[in-house]
Amino acid sequence: MNGRSILALLCVLAVPPHAAAETYPARTVRIVVPYAAGGGVDIVTRSVGQKLADYLGQSVLTENRPGGNANIASEYVAKAPADGYVLLMASPANATNASLFSRLPYDLLRDFAPVIQVGYAPLVLAVHPSVPATSVRELLALARRQPGQLSYASGGTGTSQHLAGEMFKLQGGVSVLHVPYKGAAPALVDIVGGQVAFMFNNTLEIAPYAQAGRVRVLAVASAHRTPGLPAVPTFAESGMPDFEASVWWGIIAPAGTPRNIVNRLNGDANKALQAREVRERLTGLGAEIVGGTPEQFGTFLRGEVTKWANVIKKAGIKAD
Repeated sequence: MNGRSILALLCVLAVPPHAAAETYPARTVRIVVPYAAGGGVDIVTRSVGQKLADYLGQSVLTENRPGGNANIASEYVAKAPADGYVLLMASPANATNASLFSRLPYDLLRDFAPVIQVGYAPLVLAVHPSVPATSVRELLALARRQPGQLSYASGGTGTSQHLAGEMFKLQGGVSVLHVPYKGAAPALVDIVGGQVAFMFNNTLEIAPYAQAGRVRVLAVASAHRTPGLPAVPTFAESGMPDFEASVWWGIIAPAGTPRNIVNRLNGDANKALQAREVRERLTGLGAEIVGGTPEQFGTFLRGEVTKWANVIKKAGIKAD
């Protein structure tokens, strides 16, 4: 080895071990959204990404890859380089797809590294005003008197609205008819029109109709009451202590992403979530901000996978 080679080697060895962390990010970071632009997941991603860019010191691009019940985008990110430049905005489909589909080209818990839970919006149970029930207990009693006659709407098989309805059937011990629609919007139209008796949906979409008296909200499926509908009791207050269901969002990275990069993303994302403009935007959507550590988000993901796997198995639901 000549003198120049030795000098080059010594320069490499002299670089401190944390230098790699200091160089990230060196280019644009992409957050892949499994849904079309303009939807809830897209809006949340853009709201957080714009502020995250300020703390990272690099552009954060939202990239929409819709299709396959979130599987197209999820597979793409799972197989992307584990370098922190391609991330996924995960949502409930990521926790339920393993049980809904017989074969998936990725595994949520094996092929991804949790970064941060952004937030969630609890689902609420809403009935048409013609339904003679003003509480969860009364709706259950009505369903028991009329087995198979009450119907509930959802945005399609395997959606959050559908799975919440099936969990309601299982925990309540009732028989009600599932009416799937091609999306939550037409389902909401028919619950407002009285074609179906009830549905589960997020607070953002239900609240305007509740305030106008076009639907009656019986309970919120979270551990505490939601600021958007403060007078509405929780399911726990209504006699169903184990009933919780929500739409949620969180950033995950390909498995094997270096810990220093995950920590950098987590720290800066937590800062972004505390920014006034981000908080106002998300709470205005009916969301509750979470934040926290990668470990906390990982625990949450495992709990969601287990909870919905049990519901899907007992209800015999398949998406393929």
